[in-house]
Amino acid sequence: MDRGTAQAPRNTGAGVWLRRYHDSASAPVRLVCFPFAGGSASYWFGLSGLLSPGIEVLAVQYPGRQDRHTEPCLESVAELADGVVEQLPSDGVPFALFGHSLGAIVAFEVARRLRDPAGPGMPVHLFASGGLARPYRPAGRSGELGDADILAHLRAMGGTDERFFSSPELQELILPALRADYRAVASYEAPGPERLDCPITALIGDTDERTSPEQAGTWRERTAAAFDLRVLPGGHFYLDDCQEQVAAVVTAALTAGSGA
Repeated sequence: MDRGTAQAPRNTGAGVWLRRYHDSASAPVRLVCFPFAGGSASYWFGLSGLLSPGIEVLAVQYPGRQDRHTEPCLESVAELADGVVEQLPSDGVPFALFGHSLGAIVAFEVARRLRDPAGPGMPVHLFASGGLARPYRPAGRSGELGDADILAHLRAMGGTDERFFSSPELQELILPALRADYRAVASYEAPGPERLDCPITALIGDTDERTSPEQAGTWRERTAAAFDLRVLPGGHFYLDDCQEQVAAVVTAALTAGSGA
């Protein structure tokens, strides 16, 4: 579900797909952040504040949520990636990609598309958080799961306020995005042995039952450059309580020659 703030933070303007919450115009590098299934751009507000002003954060807003709630949700990773690529800035500022869960897959697909020399260039780093290089699917295909199955899977991952599961009103708001995102995961076919030219850092929580360190380590197969694995305290949504640690990992990677 949407784990951002109840009211979306102020957006200083970055296009239909991208949100900028802090003014970091002079930053030498930027980070584009991709939310998880059912998530929205505002989830990244806290991390943006921690990284500003040294790293500019652009948070991706998928259609069908928050200020884009009137737009139909997209049901494929390819469509989500294509939408982001079209609006990435082409101003020459080095940039990295950070995706959590579903967002890690979308970020990887964006990186694949950026091999086109006519685009904004390749990212200097990919941070793949809480996700597999070849995505996990609940029993059956997610696109065929009913709402009860989706909610059960969400509850099993932990970290979601229990009040959500007893509120039909909240579920009515969030389920359309969840359905679309689960279908996107279910229909996604990972490419064959294909490697990016940028370094990859995989991050997971040490009690995440969905992704083990060994599974997260499969991201190593997706880069011809350096690979790093960071295991932080927490479950699938370790990010909720580890934003300062994540900010430190990102800053170290992007200021040690990978970015700024």
